[in-house]
Amino acid sequence: MIMRFMAFTLYDSHPCYLKLFTGGDGEQQPCWLIMLEVLDNLPHDLIYSENQASPWMEVWVEKQLDREGLSELYKPLQDSLIKRCVEILELDKSNTRQKSIVSKAWSKLFPKPQRCWLPTGCMKLLEVLHAALPKMSLIASDFSFLPDVKIPGERAPLVSTKQKDGRSSDYSNYLDAKGDADIFFPTDFWLLEQIDHYCSGWLKLPRDKSSPQGKKRRTITLDTSSFMEEFGLPSKTRTKDGYNPLLDDYKNTKFYLSVPTHNTK
Repeated sequence: MIMRFMAFTLYDSHPCYLKLFTGGDGEQQPCWLIMLEVLDNLPHDLIYSENQASPWMEVWVEKQLDREGLSELYKPLQDSLIKRCVEILELDKSNTRQKSIVSKAWSKLFPKPQRCWLPTGCMKLLEVLHAALPKMSLIASDFSFLPDVKIPGERAPLVSTKQKDGRSSDYSNYLDAKGDADIFFPTDFWLLEQIDHYCSGWLKLPRDKSSPQGKKRRTITLDTSSFMEEFGLPSKTRTKDGYNPLLDDYKNTKFYLSVPTHNTK
């Protein structure tokens, strides 16, 4: 997957190859990394909560001998990658560990199951990239939202397949998707920024306060039209009737820019 979006070909003698694929120490040089519609295809993990006050649980998929289809199984959080992603997700919430009595009572009277898809594949990828290329400048573009998603849950994917007549059909349950189904995840760009800062060592989780802090990165998220107006040549793509594909299309996509800085404050 990494070879798909690296802006250059990594030969086995390249220092970045040595670091990324063999664990060796490569020469740390500034570089640009461009990821276009990569994040929507990376693996995600699903977590579940019985109500607003219950703890998150991992969702496992199992195949039972007495059933034809697949079913979900809920287990306490144990995967370290999922745990860290949940902690990052809840950094902007106040008093997440101390639920009020009123909140707990309300959740029991009116329970509302919670389902949340976590971009753990993105987090693992950024951990590897920041370790191998700490001076990289990153440009990522992807879907900020997807229309007509039928699968429940925050940041839920669009799961679709094509029928024999060429028409697309969307699934309402990801467990029903088999074989040639396409899966697209929307990107939560706020969460992407937090994960980026965490993987670079700048953002610290409560249990990581004792470890040294990394260098801060400059980051910004732009709508595609704003990005093209700033860095593209929209005057060259405007048609006679005023339509401009660079500015008028791709309304559900955004660009994320992240560059290193020597400023540690």
